[in-house]
Amino acid sequence: MLRFRFMAEAKLQVIPLGGLGEFGMNCLALRYGDDIIVIDAGMMFPDAELMGVDSVIPEFTYLTDNREHVRALILTHGHEDHIGAVPFLLSELDIPVYGTAFTLALVERRLDEHEMLENVNLNVVECGQKVELGCFTVEFIQVTHSILQAAAVAITTPIGVVMHTGDFKVDPTPTDNLLFDLHTFADYGKRGVLLLLSDSTNADRPGYTESERAVYPRLDEIFTRADNRIVVSCFSSSIHRIQQLLDLAKVHGRKVAFLGRSMSEVTEIAHNLGLLHIPDDTLLRPQDIQSMRRDRVCVIVSGTQGEPMSAFSRVAVDNHKNLSVESGDTVVLSSRIIPGNEKAIFRTLNHFARRNVNLIYGSMNPPVHVSGHASAEELKLVLNLVRPKYFMPIHGEYRQMATHAKHAQHMHYSGLEQTFVLETGETLEIDKRGARKGEQVPVGRVCIDSGTIDEFVDDIVIRDRRHLAEDGFVLPIIAINKHSGLPETLPEIVTRGFISDEDGSTLMQNARQVVAKTLESSSAEERGDWGVMQEKIRADLKRFLTKATSRRPLIMPVILEV
Repeated sequence: MLRFRFMAEAKLQVIPLGGLGEFGMNCLALRYGDDIIVIDAGMMFPDAELMGVDSVIPEFTYLTDNREHVRALILTHGHEDHIGAVPFLLSELDIPVYGTAFTLALVERRLDEHEMLENVNLNVVECGQKVELGCFTVEFIQVTHSILQAAAVAITTPIGVVMHTGDFKVDPTPTDNLLFDLHTFADYGKRGVLLLLSDSTNADRPGYTESERAVYPRLDEIFTRADNRIVVSCFSSSIHRIQQLLDLAKVHGRKVAFLGRSMSEVTEIAHNLGLLHIPDDTLLRPQDIQSMRRDRVCVIVSGTQGEPMSAFSRVAVDNHKNLSVESGDTVVLSSRIIPGNEKAIFRTLNHFARRNVNLIYGSMNPPVHVSGHASAEELKLVLNLVRPKYFMPIHGEYRQMATHAKHAQHMHYSGLEQTFVLETGETLEIDKRGARKGEQVPVGRVCIDSGTIDEFVDDIVIRDRRHLAEDGFVLPIIAINKHSGLPETLPEIVTRGFISDEDGSTLMQNARQVVAKTLESSSAEERGDWGVMQEKIRADLKRFLTKATSRRPLIMPVILEV
């Protein structure tokens, strides 16, 4: 009797630990009584000022403080902003993980990097399947997105149904012919949905997001017109896009090579699962690209965001061992330009333009890229189907979530009582008396250094201070002639807190030679690109100093143009 009374008085808590008011780090907990489930555990890539940080993940203090109540981790799909923090969460909590086959295959890749694969409980589910987790029943529902096997989840709780869309768009003609399951959404809407949590990434875009098939005519035109080599950069997780490129290559008599570690690994995973179909006699080894006739080759490359050492960036500065683009080749950027990455991407495209290639990117009709997120009319369609009592936008910056909330408010459908625009750390509480904002929970960002789960850094300032205190500071100063791109003199190296001048004179002389050698071995085009040269100098000098001293000073190359 006491147990029944406790459950009747318990409240449902919605606890965002990341991903609200920001892009990335998507992670949300649902709690009812003594049961907690977690939906997604994503990462975000660091801002430029977070030097030395590889990735940023949510702080999991709330979950670790309540570890005995956490029943499972539910994954909606396999993008890094939804699964990138899984190894770090599982290093803290021994809980089962549920997701579709492709999603968990991508998680396995990450867990293998952290040598955790043998110690985790991964459970493959199919859309339409239900899982019992404490007082929750979770059903996976098929949605369309820019990645394979994305799912929404409907969570039946003791006081009603919560629907979490994950990332989605309503694609009427997906390339794999697996449609968005509007019927199940409508079914739940008829039965009654307590709360809808819905993707807001494109809430400020009017109309409908174009189907993935919309890029086919433009890609077909490119294959038809290209007289020489075709180089396409897209996200390695965009298997739909890659499948279209493979099919077009077969039609136009071209062989396809994959360049970049993530591109090779993810396409291999998709192929092994039977989700990527490679036509017979189409695949080309990277080392055979240069020996093939240029009009018989298509190369698919990772590195769409202009990351300095990615395959796409290295090809752009003619520093890739397997591919050297030439005048008349066609280079296509078939991906979104993520806000904040514009400089790096356009710098890379400028390098390609200097090589006199046919450069294709950006907005055009027909498009060379379409978004994977729902625009305003699709968001309204989902709201109309689900007709929730309460609505809370998720996934996006605050302005997008606020816009999504206004879409719901302006629809005036019967049954909507209230919308809530929350930020990470703010909570929503629902019981039989209604819904309201609850108490805040501890949240934050954890910076990850060197890709190991041992090197958590809770605050960037603490990380920098600790780094400087333990290993010191090395400042290579290089003066480069703006006309010739050559160094004016031997590089100078300034150190603080790393090694004394008396002890380090020989070491510093050798370090100067390392920097000079890096400059000499770089092409004139690389020397003209400060971002590339800073990364190369930092990597080479870090390798030398770590080997020579077993220490890892903070290295900040300074390039002066004279």
